[in-house]
Order: sequence, then structure tokens, then C-alpha cells
Amino acid sequence: MKIGLPKEIKTSEQRVAITPEGVERLINAGHSVVVECDAGVGSGFSNLQYERAGASISSVFNVWQQDLIVKVKEPLGPEFDLMRPNQVLFTYLHLAASKELTEKLMQKQVVAYAYETVQLDNGSLPLLMGMSEVAGRLAVQAGAHYLEAANGGKGILLGGVTGVPPANVLILGAGVAGTNAATIARGMGARVTVLDTNATKLEIILQRLPNIDIGLSTLDEIKQEISVSDLVISTILIPGAKAPKLITREMLRSMEPGSVFVDVSIDQGGSAETSRATSHTNPTYIEEGVIHYCVANIPGAVPRTSTRALTNATLPYILELANDPHKVSDPLRRGLNVDRGQVVLREVAEAHGL
Repeated sequence: MKIGLPKEIKTSEQRVAITPEGVERLINAGHSVVVECDAGVGSGFSNLQYERAGASISSVFNVWQQDLIVKVKEPLGPEFDLMRPNQVLFTYLHLAASKELTEKLMQKQVVAYAYETVQLDNGSLPLLMGMSEVAGRLAVQAGAHYLEAANGGKGILLGGVTGVPPANVLILGAGVAGTNAATIARGMGARVTVLDTNATKLEIILQRLPNIDIGLSTLDEIKQEISVSDLVISTILIPGAKAPKLITREMLRSMEPGSVFVDVSIDQGGSAETSRATSHTNPTYIEEGVIHYCVANIPGAVPRTSTRALTNATLPYILELANDPHKVSDPLRRGLNVDRGQVVLREVAEAHGL
């Protein structure tokens, strides 16, 4: 299989889809890899490292001439013109949040697999796990940063100090991102509450972090907890589907001015009525007196860590696609979103009325 590795063009996206070590494994398996010039520089990988791994360094046009395109983030405007029918695309897509992107992929007649919907038989999402870990941990760092007065926040330290109480942190979702956010927030000394609709997940996170509070997520419970929170982190995820709008303007209005809301769910459309995607170069805005951090590619802030974690997870599936894109395992088959003009993932179809 001829594999293309483009340089990401999303604002401030420094990750690359495959490390040089990963490329070497693909080459050793009998495939060819064409890497766009400087695709890995932002993650600390030079063109020379990719060449030593056996790849060819070329232009963006030549990269997109390959049969399998492996990326990190969804294709953007200039890249659509480079696509061709029957080409296989493997990347994060989050199509439920974008009808425009869905329709573009349909028009281009590509075979589009999404990292975020590759699903094991037990329901877990192996290609989201690593990035969810990163996003959950970074969400707390961002929240602590913007709570500082110099950054527009209410001027409190997340962990407090002797004689001064810590901040109240509310985390929606007890999955991978939520668990990692709770771990970091509690480690920094904050008072942490985690809400989820799944009692089993709550029991698991409480066993890991016995010094946090947990509760079943209902609208009344969310409303009550938000009103006393300094930092709210939403990690709500329904695989392949648009994120539910659980946080209303009224709820945010009940928070003190200078509080912070971090929406890790923004890749799937966001979980607040006030959510809209931001970038690393312009990460925040204020609604109802609350600082919103809604960066759509949070792990891109730490590209060296994220790229290595992503390659560790994706490489077995890249090899599977390269070996035979027409005969894949059930987990990878569940990752198929668009197949030559047809939406084949129910959640995406329902999100856009297709």
C-alpha cells in the first residue's frame, strides 16, 4: 500500500500522525510511505529521521496522491481539492459536529475511517484513550491558568493554602478524560466532584480517587454543583454522536464572575449552550461572566507527547488498513464513517438528518 503522511494545517496543530519509528514498521511490512516536507518538525521529528526510516520526503500534492492518507485532524479547505475517489482516509473526523465536512467527504467519494469511532467489543475506544488522557490532564492546567487574576480569572489558587480553602472543581463524565482530569485536580489539592450517568464508572473512579465526591448526573444535580464551582470541566462523550447540551446559560449565570469552563467535548460540538470552538492562538472567550476554554484540539498543545501516544494506538490499525483495506476487523469496521458517498455510521447520519 502507498501511504501518505501530510503536514497538519489546522491552526496551531503541531502533531504528526506517525512517528519515524512507526514509519519504519510500515516500510518493514512492505508498504511505501511518502511524508510531506517538515510534517514532523512540530513534534520534534526531522525530515532526515523519516528518510532514515525509509520514507520519501515530498510535496503536499505528491503526498495526497497516495492510496491511504493518515492524518491527525480532519481535512480542511485546501485539502479537499487534493482528495480523489476510493482514497482511504484515516484520522480524527468528529463528523457529527460538522455537516459540511460530512458532505465534502461524501462528494469526494473517499473511504473515511475516524479514529474516534474505532470501537472494541467491550465498547472501549482505543484510539481516543491516549488523547483523552492528555486532554483531561491539560484541561486542569488550563483551568488553573485562567483562574489566575492576570488571565481574567477570579484570582484563586486551585489547591488553596493553609487556612484558605481550595477551589471547587466539577467534572462531568467519569471516562478516561474525566478520570485523568480528576486525578490532576485532586493532586493539585482541589475539591473535586465528578458526575456521570453510569454508576459503575463512578464506583471505579472513587476506588481510584477516594478523596473525591461523586454523584449521578441529572440536570438538577448539574445545576446545583455548577453554582458552587470555580472550575467546570466537561468530558461528556457519546461515541460518534454530537455532544448533548447539558449546560445552559442559566447554569453558567449562577457561577461567580471569573470562573472557568473547559469544554473537552468541543470536538463533538460542545456540551454547553455557549460553547463554540476556539484555537490555541485564541483559546478563550467570556459568556455570562465565565471564561470559556473550548480549544478543539487540546492535545496539540503538547505535540511530542501526543504524537508518540497517538502512534502507539493507531499503528496496528494503520497496518491493518494497509494490508487489506477491504477486509478489516470488527473494531476497525466500526470506525468507518463515510464509504464512497454514503454515510455508514448511524450516529453521524442521525446528527445531520441523512
